[in-house]
Amino acid sequence: QVQLVESGGGLVQAGGSLTLSCAASGIIFSLSTMAFYRQAPGNQRDMVASITSNSWKNYADSVKGRFTISRDNTKNTVYLQMGSLKPEDTAVYYCKARTPRGNDYWGQGTQVTVSS
Repeated sequence: QVQLVESGGGLVQAGGSLTLSCAASGIIFSLSTMAFYRQAPGNQRDMVASITSNSWKNYADSVKGRFTISRDNTKNTVYLQMGSLKPEDTAVYYCKARTPRGNDYWGQGTQVTVSS
């Protein structure tokens, strides 16, 4: 059974920082591409950052220079360090795993709210 459990969301003032974590189980984590997506009310779910099995990283233009994705294969966990947060970063953040077979799995989401 695959489980992705996000944590670390919350309320923060503009300019502040948060770090999200996503702990995975039931997949071969080290071989999976991991990503964070976000979805604000009324909007589609968009990719924020991704990291491949060999730690190649990709970021949405809106977060480049402010967010950093990383992974710890010994803990089966991926992290999203978010800095210089803006009110427009407010959304539910989801973790996604893509396995080597191409299967996608999603976490339950964690709310991030940035106040102005």
